[in-house]
Amino acid sequence: MTLPPAAGASAPAHARFEVRAIGDDEIAALSALTVAAYGELDMDIGDYRDELADVAGRAHDAAVLVLVAVDNGRVLGGVTYVGDPANVYAEFDDVDGAGIRMLAVDARERGRGVGAALVEACVELARAEGRRRIVLHTTDAMDAAQRMYRRLGFTRAVARDWRPRPDVALLGYELVLDA
Repeated sequence: MTLPPAAGASAPAHARFEVRAIGDDEIAALSALTVAAYGELDMDIGDYRDELADVAGRAHDAAVLVLVAVDNGRVLGGVTYVGDPANVYAEFDDVDGAGIRMLAVDARERGRGVGAALVEACVELARAEGRRRIVLHTTDAMDAAQRMYRRLGFTRAVARDWRPRPDVALLGYELVLDA
């Protein structure tokens, strides 16, 4: 899976960072950043912490693509793009869909468009693969992320809501892509 050139250009010109596939030397930084970002939420992430931390496992899985936003060698954020519903990381079963997982942005970098650029890169990947929609899940605790998703054109998809644990409700969102 390769990142189309257009996806790297998705950040606003003033942002001065690039979005691209993660390098091996960035795995530890994204792992720590992701766990820290989810740890800030007003919820118990429990065993999910291990999955969030396993950036290396995702980065070395040929069926997913871990993207990072980088500024002068510093990882600002990252996301996992899942293009196959049969993949272990997929939280969807839609053969025409793709998924976004584990979006995280360094708290010091929020407001720069990092999250939006990472999501837009995933949207470009889905379009390049001919997907009809892109889906993601979030929680009530992720207010800023929900606002960003709506701003980017995602809509609530209540039928995609689910509970991985009794105390965790995941809210489905989707973006229908142009045919």
